[in-house]
Amino acid sequence: MCDDKLFASFTCQRCSQPLKLEDSLNSFSEHISAELNLPIHSQPDVELESQATSFDHYVPPCRLSDSGNGANGFMLISDENEVDLLSHQFKIKAALFDHLSGSSNIDHPLCEECADYLIELLEQQLEITQNDYDDYNKHYARLQNENDEPKLQDLEKALQDVNEETRRLLEELEALQNEENETIKAIAEQQDVSMRIAQEEDRYWKEYVRHKRDWLVAEDEGKSLDYQLSHVNNQLDKLKRTNVFNATFHIWHKGHFGTINNFCLGRLPSAPVDWSEINAAWGQTALLLSALARKIDLTFERYRLVPYGNHSYIEDIQEQKELPLYGAGGFRFLWDTKFDNGMVAFLDCLQQFQAKVEELEKNDKVFCFPYRTNKGKIEDSDHVSYSIKIQLNSEEQWTKALKYMLTNLKWGLAWVASQFSSDGEEISLNL
Repeated sequence: MCDDKLFASFTCQRCSQPLKLEDSLNSFSEHISAELNLPIHSQPDVELESQATSFDHYVPPCRLSDSGNGANGFMLISDENEVDLLSHQFKIKAALFDHLSGSSNIDHPLCEECADYLIELLEQQLEITQNDYDDYNKHYARLQNENDEPKLQDLEKALQDVNEETRRLLEELEALQNEENETIKAIAEQQDVSMRIAQEEDRYWKEYVRHKRDWLVAEDEGKSLDYQLSHVNNQLDKLKRTNVFNATFHIWHKGHFGTINNFCLGRLPSAPVDWSEINAAWGQTALLLSALARKIDLTFERYRLVPYGNHSYIEDIQEQKELPLYGAGGFRFLWDTKFDNGMVAFLDCLQQFQAKVEELEKNDKVFCFPYRTNKGKIEDSDHVSYSIKIQLNSEEQWTKALKYMLTNLKWGLAWVASQFSSDGEEISLNL
């Protein structure tokens, strides 16, 4: 164990290096401390903060005299007599350094290098202060040498000018304030106008959108109407090119039967046809001949066709009786010939129609019906006659006579279509 005893030391307040104090500080007496506590005048202040770049490590000042055996102090461990001595010396040194730190802006203690650097800073500060002092003295001397003091009249005039300028500036300020008030008022009016314009613009755009929507709807409706008109015109052209007789009465054949609008006219033992269908076919046939006669202004002699569906009949004008164009089938008496008389009368009307058409074509002699009719019979190209009556006739003969009759009607329909419709559809005349 070393016998040398190390006394407590201090650290530099700038670089925080440990310091070993001179032994002469141990003999620092209370009288010297009292003299040092006297106030110091005209001591230059050194601004350490302005030299912050020079002090790399700045340590905040601490009051060494406040250290003790409390929570923030320390305790020396040694012999009791040595502890008292060291504590007394430490307090004296701490009081000295606290006094030095409190008398200036520099914290003590400092090491030798930091003290030298601080002396250099103080010398520079002193030089700057001396230069400022010399400049102030020169300026003061120049002012002392100048005897041209301003006159009272000049000062009063200058004061009057200042007052006039102040008054003018106050008037200008008042005018500017009035102008500002007018400007604020004008701004408020313009804001009201702007708000009204914004409302008008909003209303305009709403009306624009509404009218735009109405216009689009109207445009769509117009296009739709154009399409409808185009379709209607196409249908009209088609209807103009279509003969009403061709569209209404379709005469064709189904095996051995002649048909009108798909109704068979006739009966065969091998293919019996219901009488309701035969009656309906006779009704369509009567309607067709009546329409064709009316088209060429033909009035039948002795007879008047009365189309009445499946109960159509022919009115005998001379005898004033009705001849039916419908039958019921079943057993028939030899003297029950009304239906036969009605069919003979119809064939007579057809013969009058053929004669009228051939009369109209007598100059051209181009059109001619394929089958001739005479007194209830119809004759083919081989000069074979077929009776249109049921009595004393076979169903095959009767059916063929009806088929030839429908063929003549089809030829008559084609002739009327060619006379009254130049664009009429072409009709197949052969059954």
